Amino acid sequence: MIRGYLLDLDGTVYRGEHLIPGAKETIAELRRRGRKVVFLSNKPLYSREDYAAKLTRLGIPTSKDEVINSSLVLAEHLAREAPGSKVFIIGEIPLLKELWQAGLNITEVPEEVEYVIAAFDRTFDYRKLNIAFQALKRGAHFYATNPDRTCPVEGGEIPDAAAVIAALEATTGRKVEKIFGKPSRYMIQTALEVLGLPPEKCAMVGDRLETDIRMAKENGLTAILVLTGVTRPEDLKDSPFQPDYVLPSLAELPALDAEIGGEE
Repeated sequence: MIRGYLLDLDGTVYRGEHLIPGAKETIAELRRRGRKVVFLSNKPLYSREDYAAKLTRLGIPTSKDEVINSSLVLAEHLAREAPGSKVFIIGEIPLLKELWQAGLNITEVPEEVEYVIAAFDRTFDYRKLNIAFQALKRGAHFYATNPDRTCPVEGGEIPDAAAVIAALEATTGRKVEKIFGKPSRYMIQTALEVLGLPPEKCAMVGDRLETDIRMAKENGLTAILVLTGVTRPEDLKDSPFQPDYVLPSLAELPALDAEIGGEE
């Protein structure tokens, strides 16, 4: 019986600055029923505090501890694996801040770099590409925040971290070693720790087959696809990642929860 929900943000709870219709009411009802809820995002452009503030501003009261993003998962992993290591980040300020707060040392000197981090970066330029290239050619580890090809925004999509990963793989001949956002086991482990629940008592709700649904299916969670983001109904036909349930939007989740959720 499902007691906890992992909710994707972009394309599931909101698009840009607007909630998906019914999202506010759905989350309030899940909480009223005693369900545990965490919000997941692969996007490293904002801090957990930023995400919590945005959700709260949009009418869904949220604390930063209820938000898990790829920046947090990466920072916690590196802090355990290589405390104090020197990293170069193709990313924006919130990601740099998360790694710095975790005790990592940020450098732009290729000879010093132990880990190159590829992320969604709207300031990506040739200078950053060359620093990462030189560091990787010298043997630095190659990690990434998330594998997303695009990010849904109001009016369409924009290139995501996959563009940065591909640029580095193409120029260096190296393959990214670890990716920390969805669908990685690192993301799901962090989320389950926060919820304090086993995977069989949790459901992942998201709009992407290759990240949200794949992560759920590979880790023993119930997989719920919503059609308010990048996935269209016709995409299901040829996908190797099939959800357990398909909903038009988050607004229909309370009715499904009544079927798959347990009594507290």
